[in-house]
Parts: sequence; structure tokens; C-alpha cells
Amino acid sequence: MLFGNKVSQTDDPRLLQALGTVVDPELNKSLTDLEMVGHAQLDGDTARILLLQGSPGSPTKDALTEAVGKAVHAAIPGTKTAIQWGLNVPNGRFGGGGSVEDLPGTDDVAHIILVASGKGGVGKSTVASNLAIALSRLGAQVGLMDADIYGPSVPTMLGQNGDVTSADGKTIDALSAHGIKLMSMGFFLEPDKAMIWRGPMLTSAVKQFLRDVAWGHLDYLVVDLPPGTGDVQLTFAQALKVTGAVIVSTPQDVALADVIRAKTMFDTVNIPILGLVENMSYFVCDGCDKKHYIFAHGGAKEAARRMDMDFLGEVPLLPAVREGGDRGIPIVQAEPDSPVARTFVQLARDVASKARVVGAVGAEAEASKGASKVGRARLPIVN
Repeated sequence: MLFGNKVSQTDDPRLLQALGTVVDPELNKSLTDLEMVGHAQLDGDTARILLLQGSPGSPTKDALTEAVGKAVHAAIPGTKTAIQWGLNVPNGRFGGGGSVEDLPGTDDVAHIILVASGKGGVGKSTVASNLAIALSRLGAQVGLMDADIYGPSVPTMLGQNGDVTSADGKTIDALSAHGIKLMSMGFFLEPDKAMIWRGPMLTSAVKQFLRDVAWGHLDYLVVDLPPGTGDVQLTFAQALKVTGAVIVSTPQDVALADVIRAKTMFDTVNIPILGLVENMSYFVCDGCDKKHYIFAHGGAKEAARRMDMDFLGEVPLLPAVREGGDRGIPIVQAEPDSPVARTFVQLARDVASKARVVGAVGAEAEASKGASKVGRARLPIVN
């Protein structure tokens, strides 16, 4: 197969048959059914195989490497395997009430991930920014949209305050920083100006970001929503298709109470919840190397269990995280080998994996209704 779409004349049929027996443990389908085989060629006693991951940093990579080796050896004894890994993120936008085609700026965006919170002050923008950069560092094409019209924070947190331009005079060019594309109302405002808009104007601005910004080819568009359950959230639910939402909370009871409202809203508008992140979970003091649970401990994990949501992990309260956002270089970019950066990278792996599963479920549901399954392949990124 060539990028999972059509059979190549140079592919070995014995290898393709062997790969058809290997089942992806996430989706419980064969590699060939999932169009994960880029090519499968026999070079002497070596099978050279290109496999295309459906999400960056896939947790199934090691298991599949072992399973493919066994399947090839069983089909052609004495054959060694040389596996090359690439990335092909299929469309996974089946949540919400809109249409993929209604807002053309997002036509070639495979996943839209909403980052939400039931209340302000929980570090939602910090999570969204670091999640986007972590996905990019894993090899994906990523955009970050700041949908908090009243309180845009992306310009500060990503260190980008450049002028907005239009290359074709029709669409708005997304800005770039740290390997990802960006758009925020903050790029259009003077720093000391306040937004004094009613709900319909907010909705119009959000739709323009989705319709008129030239996002281009993206595997993931991460959306930093405003806190709460208001007009902007409903616009995303009603105007287009999204993949799912990540809810951010802190351990306090007052924050967790708002998680219930956020979950209820997403359930009502048929947007899958990918999981709950607990931010500011604990503090590690200098020298003692001990976790101090300042706000409480285990509340978000227990809330996720009660509300039947996946718990995506704990992000510590560290000065370096705040400092990175203040100077425009999020911690994942500034200190990629730090423990907290690795926490965000693992969060990115988990979110991407869950988005893949949610997307596959949505695609099957659409197919069962007679809809065609939309996919997109691009040149592989070799890991």
C-alpha cells in the first residue's frame, strides 16, 4: 500500500497477508483494515515495512513492532524485519452538531480538541499551550486557537505579538511560534484595550477564526476555550464537528463542582470527553523532594471515576511552569527534559490516543448510517 490508500506494485503479497493477521490493540482491527501499511517490501532476507501510526507517540508501537516481527517470521521463516514508522492521522471529528464542511478554514484539520474548564483560574491556558507544543514535538502538525475572546492569553504565553497578515487578501494567515500555528483575538487588540462585546459578537468572532483563518493541514487544532459554559462553547458545539474535549480542574471541591457542569454541557451537545486533567496538583519544595498537596489530594481522580471520565493525570504546581508562560516559552519548549515537561508529553500521547479511538468509533457510526468515511494521508514522519 502507498500511504495506506492503494496497493503498490512492489509490495510483497506474502507480507501483506502476514500484516493482515496483526491486530492493533487500540482499535481491535488488522493493520491492513486500518490502512496502517505504507509499504511492505522484501529485500533479500529482510522485510522492509513502513507502518503509519494513527496518533503520535502511540502506546501500541512496541507491541505492534513485536507482533509484526512474529507474523513476518511465521509467514516467511528466516526473514528479518526492518520497520520504519510514519504518521497518518485520520479524520476524527464526529462530535457536536455542526458539519465539517460548514467552516472551510478547518476543512483539512483531522482533529479539533477543546480544552475547557468549568471555572477560571485553573490553568486551562497553560495546559492547552503545553499540550499543543507537546503534540508538535511528537511529530504532529498542530494549531492552537485562543477562543477566550475577553481574556486572550495565547499571545503572552506563546511570546507572539506579530502583525496579522493575509497572503491572498481573502483569508487570515495564522501566526507561528514554537512549531505550531496560532490565532487569538489578542493579536488584533492593543494590550490596554478591553473587549466589550455581547454574545452574538463573540459568536461571530469565533466563527471567523474557524472560517477565515488559513489553518492549512493540521493533525490537531487545540482550542483554548473560555471558562464556563457560555456562548463560545455552544458555538463550537452547534457550528462544526469536533473530536472531543479535555476538562481541566484543580483539586479543590469548588473547582470539581464546576467540572460536573462542564461535563453536563458536553454530554448535552454530544461532544465526547477525552478526559480530566488535574492541574496544580502538588508542589515539590526545593531540597526536600517531597510532594506537598496544597489544595487537596485525589479529588479530580475520584471525580473522574464518579463521572465515568478518564483521568489523564496530575500536573504539578511549579514556578517554572508559570515563568515559562510569562516569558512566552512554555515549559515543554523551554525545558523539554524536565519532569513536568514529560508529564505534558505523556498527556499529549494519551489525548492523541483517545482522540484516535473516539474518532474510529465516530467513523464507524457514520459508516453505519451510510456516510462515507473521510481520511487524509500525508508524507510520513520517520521516528
